[in-house]
Amino acid sequence: MTKLWVHAELQGGKPIAPTFELLTKARAVADEVEAVALGAGASDAVDELGRFGASRVFVSDDAVYDDYLALPATHAYEQLVSEHEPDGILFPLTYDSRDVAGRLSGRLGATLMSNVTDLSGPGKARTAIFGGRLDVDVELSGSPTLLVVRPKSFPAEPADAAGAPDKVTVDVELPDDVRKAKRIERHEEKQAGPKLEQARVVISGGRGLQEPGNFRLIEELAEAIGNAAVGATRAVVDAGWVPYSLQVGQTGTTVTPDVYIAVGISGATQHLVGMKGSKKIIAINKDEEAPIFQVADLAVVGDALKIVPELIEEVKARKG
Repeated sequence: MTKLWVHAELQGGKPIAPTFELLTKARAVADEVEAVALGAGASDAVDELGRFGASRVFVSDDAVYDDYLALPATHAYEQLVSEHEPDGILFPLTYDSRDVAGRLSGRLGATLMSNVTDLSGPGKARTAIFGGRLDVDVELSGSPTLLVVRPKSFPAEPADAAGAPDKVTVDVELPDDVRKAKRIERHEEKQAGPKLEQARVVISGGRGLQEPGNFRLIEELAEAIGNAAVGATRAVVDAGWVPYSLQVGQTGTTVTPDVYIAVGISGATQHLVGMKGSKKIIAINKDEEAPIFQVADLAVVGDALKIVPELIEEVKARKG
């Protein structure tokens, strides 16, 4: 029987959204699905993890997993894997989870694959190469395999007949040498409107907006449409126009909204990887040769600084 574990990363005491995506996929490819939740709020998350198919949840509410980076969780996983022998462990593609997965791979000598976009079992996964232009299927050896999965690769769906999962308390002695890198502060950007990864409409701006003050046009369009999220390219983030939390792309957030509006974005590979899964893509750019037009369902060739204000007024008029 195939047994997959899902690393339930906690944020604010609750599992992050990709956890439920991973549980949904794990149910489809494994005979047994279990979860591991470490840190404050772990016990409170058990029922919700069970609702998405975890038959057993390993938990520890010890704050050490929140206060110290990666090493305590890595040490706990090493002990748990030795005792319970899962065939594979799925991790969300976040900074904290990648840190744990990488260190655990070193400790166990286990095969690690990152940027996974699909899987049919612990040893068979898919990823994208050449900037997302080509999908390849990969066979992985050894057990357990460690798979770091891109967000939004699968839908999150509750199990049809989920029962209350077994709760197993993680009782692992943590030596002093795993208490090294301590998190002394956590900062979260304030955000208006829906989160990028959850929004049905995403409007992103690029360097075609020419200067930081013009990025306000993106925000005004999102406000006019309503319930839309604002995104940006890496170039705009690196230039300091907007915070990193708005970055869409390979090194930012992956989005798959119903509608993605790219304003003044040329379409660098790094950006396309993070949004090409959108159902409908609308691109506004004055360069008719811009790569973004190759993936766009609707291409608008023109000056974004002239088109977007008119679009805002049209949206307001139609809604008013």
